[in-house]
Amino acid sequence: MSYHEHTDYRYAKHIHAGAPASFEAFTAWDAQVMRGDDKVVPPKYTELMAVAVALTTQCPYCIEAHTAAAQSAGATKQELAETIMIAAALRAGGGVAHGFMAMKFFDRAENGDATHA
Repeated sequence: MSYHEHTDYRYAKHIHAGAPASFEAFTAWDAQVMRGDDKVVPPKYTELMAVAVALTTQCPYCIEAHTAAAQSAGATKQELAETIMIAAALRAGGGVAHGFMAMKFFDRAENGDATHA
């Protein structure tokens, strides 16, 4: 048994049973966002964006589902590879950007300023 299994979706019924209105609202919203009739972003790009977000949030279920959907929507292996590297760069960039704050807080502590404002 693996920690993450694609068959885990079967447990959605428990979430639905415990919070039916919220669950139904979420699934309707998700369907509209991903496949709504008024979308202007083509499905291939929607799915590649979803893969990038899934990689940065590290959701294995989303990575599996949206990678398969991107392939079905016509994405190539090269497009997926570029998407992976874009997601990796943005995730790493976030670490560097938060490093700016760490340096700021270090300077404040070094100067005896314990405030966070």
